[in-house]
Amino acid sequence: MIRYGVLSTAQVVPRFVAGVKESKDGIVTAIASRGLEKAQKMAKELNIPNAFGSYEALCQSAEVDIVYIAVYNKGHYEAAKLALMNNKHVLLEKPFTMTLAQAEVLFALAEERQLFLMEAQKALFLPITQQVKEVIQQGKIGTVRWLDSVTAYPNIDHISWFRDLSAGGGVLRGAGTYPLEYMQHLLDTVPNAQGTLYFPAGQSDAQAQVTLGFPDGVIGTIFLTVELDLTKQMIVYGEKGKIVIPDFWKTDHAEVQYENGETEKLHSQQASEFVFEVEHVNQCLEQGLLQSPVVTKELTLQTVAITEAIYQQNQK
Repeated sequence: MIRYGVLSTAQVVPRFVAGVKESKDGIVTAIASRGLEKAQKMAKELNIPNAFGSYEALCQSAEVDIVYIAVYNKGHYEAAKLALMNNKHVLLEKPFTMTLAQAEVLFALAEERQLFLMEAQKALFLPITQQVKEVIQQGKIGTVRWLDSVTAYPNIDHISWFRDLSAGGGVLRGAGTYPLEYMQHLLDTVPNAQGTLYFPAGQSDAQAQVTLGFPDGVIGTIFLTVELDLTKQMIVYGEKGKIVIPDFWKTDHAEVQYENGETEKLHSQQASEFVFEVEHVNQCLEQGLLQSPVVTKELTLQTVAITEAIYQQNQK
């Protein structure tokens, strides 16, 4: 079995642990928080055998093969570096790091120590994502011309640090990685990008609009907000129809709508939206891979670079 240790007791953790438990070869053996009581409480709730009151202790545990990191955004780099320095494989939540330089350091360290390192990006492993990609590749909706994504989180303040830009808060860092990488994955191409951020006084970005320019005139538009309650979806527009993907980062269904009025339902069976990502990580480790062939080093670095550049452009 591949033994996972979890850094953090954030709200995503129970869902991730459910995905590991559903996987064929994965098991969660440890969880850590900065306070032992919080780690022990979640360990009891999720039936995890070992709880630690420090990240160092978990990373040094002989009961852990790979560390899943879901700490607050600014803490990603130091936590991943700690795990790698203790010779643990790493699955690092989005956004991967705050800067491109940090991301490059982590990949270099993983390669030097012959360790697996991947950005956690469950959306790319969903069965629906593969079905959508096949519809595009088979030409069912004709040549793709536009991809449009809307993501809205009007009730975000349960994340205590979200409004703090210095902590890595903000809607682009918080939710932008999903559509940025989803679009690149569907098209298998690298875009140029421009973005506009709205910062309420003294706070992190509350709205973001990103425009991607892909080869052959294909345009991607991404709107992210915590100010509005909007339908969360991605739509892929082709010359012969469109694909509507609700909640594209976790969905088990989508719909192809053809210009002649016909529709085609896409559907998959899934209990956990995390299990497919976990199965992929398990397979990579079993095959001795150091990087994912799906969430590649290049994809992660490109996305971190786009995100960092947009923040730099909007804070001048």
